[in-house]
Amino acid sequence: MQVITPEESDNMRGTKAQMMKRIGERKVKDIVVEKRRLVEVPYTATLAHTMNTLVANRVVAVPVAAPPGHWIGAGGSMIMETDKQTGAVRKHYIGMVTMLDILAHIAGDDSVNGGESTNDVDNKLSVPVSAIIGHCLEGLSLWTLNPNTSLLDCMEVFSKGIHRAMVPLDSHMENISGVELVESSSCYRMLTQMDVIKFLKAHGHQEMRDVLARTVRSTGAVTDTVLAVSQRTRAIDAIKCLRNASLQAVPIVEASEIPYEGHSQLINGYGRKLVGTFSATDLRGCPVDLMQSWLSLNVRDFMRRVYENPSHGAPDLVNSPKLLVTCHLDSTLSEVIDKVTTKHVHRVWVVDEYQYGTLLGIISLTDIIRVVRAALISGS
Repeated sequence: MQVITPEESDNMRGTKAQMMKRIGERKVKDIVVEKRRLVEVPYTATLAHTMNTLVANRVVAVPVAAPPGHWIGAGGSMIMETDKQTGAVRKHYIGMVTMLDILAHIAGDDSVNGGESTNDVDNKLSVPVSAIIGHCLEGLSLWTLNPNTSLLDCMEVFSKGIHRAMVPLDSHMENISGVELVESSSCYRMLTQMDVIKFLKAHGHQEMRDVLARTVRSTGAVTDTVLAVSQRTRAIDAIKCLRNASLQAVPIVEASEIPYEGHSQLINGYGRKLVGTFSATDLRGCPVDLMQSWLSLNVRDFMRRVYENPSHGAPDLVNSPKLLVTCHLDSTLSEVIDKVTTKHVHRVWVVDEYQYGTLLGIISLTDIIRVVRAALISGS
């Protein structure tokens, strides 16, 4: 048996720390170099057009562009697109719109009871997208990240709950790192939390094998406070709960003992049986002409209608949103990363391994990035 001396052990730790440091020093521009051109919508686009853009491009959110000089950007931002040759400002990005913004607008009328006409939905979807920016917190999250920002600094930003940032490809602000509210560039790319995790999986797996082999229990990545809706919650109420709590998804749990009025509110899902997921992202394929009549259904029936409708696309047994994406407390971080990247989800529900389906917590992309960043800093 080979005996490793203390000196050799120190050298091995030093080598691993150097390798992890090199990963953290990679630049944001290394991640976005192969990403497609920014998907956006003009401020005059209707919500119907915006929804179609989300579906067609398989994206969760799109920035909204407007003529310069007439708008205040999200959070007071001044993020501009300029002409590469002349430097003249062509566009001002004024906010971000997600599927939840559109759903919240459609479901925003408390009088909806499933009996209104399709024309009502048509009227709501004819509203310009600029009219709903900021109704949900996500719409006010408009940031840029300098392309020379290190991966480690980028992860610090994303570990605080910022889900995405625009990256200028020809930024004039060379010495700036971190998120900025002022930027001008002739071209942008969108960098997301998922992009960072996929990059780490592809380029840092060997260097980070020790942290990736840890259980989610030992890394502290699990959040055990989980807001949920019951299986009897109406879809319209679930959408309002998402909007009011600034959430993109909630677990659906069994809660038969809750009185009727409690089913319109978020509840503590910990320790309850997990039976489904209600996600704004999964509703991108919801047929607009049928949505109005489905809003009064309970969340499980609503999601079943969405998934079974042909407009949602062909069944995919591997990536189907109907399949609950879960892990256990003793699952490794590597296993969780594999699940979020292959299933294209932004969170994994943690369930009890022995009492199948009992919800114990959630691991989000924010949690994963926080844990991996801490390991990169410590070099272990």
